[in-house]
Amino acid sequence: MLHRIVSGLLALAVMALMTARPAQAADDDTQAVKAANVAFHDALNTLFTGDAAPMKAIWSHADDVTYMGPVGGMQVGWTQVEPYWDKQAAKKLGGKVDPVDVHITASPALAVVHYYEKGENVIDGRPQPVNIRATTTFRKEGGQWKVIGHHTDTLAYLQK
Repeated sequence: MLHRIVSGLLALAVMALMTARPAQAADDDTQAVKAANVAFHDALNTLFTGDAAPMKAIWSHADDVTYMGPVGGMQVGWTQVEPYWDKQAAKKLGGKVDPVDVHITASPALAVVHYYEKGENVIDGRPQPVNIRATTTFRKEGGQWKVIGHHTDTLAYLQK
């Protein structure tokens, strides 16, 4: 009986060692995802000036990407998401938003980032506050973290 218990515990320990990620690898993924999330917000702030190119570059161009932003609605697949960025860039919202209270969960191939987007846009010369919840999902493609999903609360002043 004791032999079976010890054998079972050894098998569990071996399985845990085989599936465990070294702490350094997990830290490297987390840091890379953090940098990808900063790049997403740099691209978003550039989008507010009218330039959609950096935003398009950081997204996966796959059919399974999704976007549910502060205007509302949902775009599914790169063929719907890409033209949406052009429409948003044309608005030239101005202002700046930053990720705050960031929480990252990362595996070697997929990462989810929860946070608040805080800052402001400028509509008709008037600052409009941004303080919304956001989730950005990344997938590692070709060794780079690409956005595959972004979801935020809506902003009333963009619902017009």
